[in-house]
Amino acid sequence: MYLMKKICFIILSTILLIAIAIACKKEVQVIGVILNKSSINLSVEGKKTLVAIVLPCNATNKEIFWASDNPTVATVTNGLIAALSAGVAKITATALDGNQTATCNVEVYEHIEGEPEMILVEGGTFTMGCTNGECWGDGREEPVHPVTLSSYKIGKYPVTQQEWVAIMETNPSYLQDDNLPVEMVSWKDVQEFIDQLNEATGKQYRLVTEAEWEFVARGGKLSKGYKYSGSDNLDEVAWYNINSGGAANPVGIKAANELGIYDMSGNVWEWCNDWYGIYSEDAQTDPQGHARGSGRVIRGGSWINGAQHCRISTRFNTNPSLRSVNMGFRLALSL
Repeated sequence: MYLMKKICFIILSTILLIAIAIACKKEVQVIGVILNKSSINLSVEGKKTLVAIVLPCNATNKEIFWASDNPTVATVTNGLIAALSAGVAKITATALDGNQTATCNVEVYEHIEGEPEMILVEGGTFTMGCTNGECWGDGREEPVHPVTLSSYKIGKYPVTQQEWVAIMETNPSYLQDDNLPVEMVSWKDVQEFIDQLNEATGKQYRLVTEAEWEFVARGGKLSKGYKYSGSDNLDEVAWYNINSGGAANPVGIKAANELGIYDMSGNVWEWCNDWYGIYSEDAQTDPQGHARGSGRVIRGGSWINGAQHCRISTRFNTNPSLRSVNMGFRLALSL
């Protein structure tokens, strides 16, 4: 009798477990789709990711099909929107189970206010450091070493006060005018500007690296070997202590260098992304500078400095929290 009861118990338990398993395997159908944004503004070449939330959260099949109704303006791949040309497009996320949809309107602009004008720089290999013998005596520009860079874009001018105000809505500069380079901005302030600019444009602007800065200042692959950026005559290309009138001057007034880029010598020092450190003699590819340090690199000299500071290979560093009337910055974009 006991054995029969035990067998019955085992049979009933097995049936119950099978029933539970079948119930657990029952499909849960999608009842809705929500996107994290209903509208997005981007500039051409900008990118932004949409996130689709499938309801209920325990839906069995959460697969989403993405589509753009105007792929000449914007495409979408797994939620990543890529802006291609000015215009409007509607992005639709469709749940393959239940055919539920959600949409996001995308407006693409040629240019968003606050974006700097950028110049394409073809990558190449150059010798970085003091190459003409006029070095600082403490060895900061040595040893010279080969550096290879990938192609990138760089600002045609230092970021202006007009561009800064368009993004940040306030002007920190001591001497204020739309076409003057923004100054009185620390390295940390610049990071905040970049974050907001990237949010507005959908791009990944960043500070130029020290190697990228020097390559461009030398004229890139079009370099003529000048002492200053664009000339051996500093007055042609730079505002410095002899001709500045005791203040920064509007960008783009002096002559451009070989790449059509302005004000890399003089006017304002330019923050670079790198921590400052002693050069290595080893060959490098796309170097990002030292992993840590106490100061960020500044380059180019300024309106308050002499000719020695405005040489292409001159490099200094300062506390990333420091703000000064003769310090600004220039942006870069990776390709």
